[in-house]
Amino acid sequence: MPTGRYVVESHSTTALDARERADFWSEHIASYQARMDYRYARPDDFHGETVRQRSGTYQMVRFRSDAIEYNRSAQQVRQEPDEDYRLLVPLGGRLVLRQDGQEAVLTRGTGALVTFGAPFSCVQEAATPALIFTFPAREIDDPLGNKSPMATGLDLTTGLGRVVTSMLNDLHEERHHLTEPQFDAVSDRIAELLCMLVVGDERPDAPGHLTEVETVVRRHVRAHAADPGLSGTTMARALGWSLRQIQLALQRVGTTPRDLIREERLRLARDRLRCGDCEHMTITELAYATGFSSASAMSTAFRRRYGVSPREMRNGGRSSEDPR
Repeated sequence: MPTGRYVVESHSTTALDARERADFWSEHIASYQARMDYRYARPDDFHGETVRQRSGTYQMVRFRSDAIEYNRSAQQVRQEPDEDYRLLVPLGGRLVLRQDGQEAVLTRGTGALVTFGAPFSCVQEAATPALIFTFPAREIDDPLGNKSPMATGLDLTTGLGRVVTSMLNDLHEERHHLTEPQFDAVSDRIAELLCMLVVGDERPDAPGHLTEVETVVRRHVRAHAADPGLSGTTMARALGWSLRQIQLALQRVGTTPRDLIREERLRLARDRLRCGDCEHMTITELAYATGFSSASAMSTAFRRRYGVSPREMRNGGRSSEDPR
């Protein structure tokens, strides 16, 4: 599994004594979800399993268990606040979700967006496989412009909903081959598409959408700046947007894909020139290691940006333009 903050872990009640399984499940779910109460149909012999993927920002859990009811009370909401949202998607069977006076019956091909910042109950039938995806509140509230109530009846079988379903499935299937930046980049895209699905807005040039595109593009460039093949076209292919969308998003903030990539590479080169651990690298080696095609290309761009050459920077030179 890749190193870093991205983690994949699996748990099951199978190896436990039958009398210990319900207690284990309650403690296990509580370890990564907000405080809730649990009502088991068969507390003396409960079966359940989870596969969890998480980064510092997002979390997705695929699970299957015997019949159970989850309840989060008003008191629990006050005592342990959690404003983040969960996308709940049954992969079979049936879930009954109640929140804010609404009731939703979820079956395969449907989904619901629920906040843990308000009381709710969720009744799960026996052997119902499902996934629950955690989104930071800002990823939902900011694009929608307000604190969102429970959104039910999300059709995940056609159009935009089917795209979301495919991305969720791919995240799970490729879970052992992802890095944290990759997991977060896909999750950012899912959050954006989910907001569009909730409000029925599929306009690719909506201001909120372009802001999200810019955020994801900047994160992608930071993570891949050292890749000499990085370009607007490869970003578009990797992130699932058109090159035109990326260009429009960056144009709004006064830059272009090429300029953004060059700026990030220059920052990377500057940091390595100042890093004692990189003193063994020649200027040419450092140029290739930061995505430049040659030492001369890096030196020309570096002097234009910082007012000194890479070698002068390494020797302690600074420009008045240098923000550090």
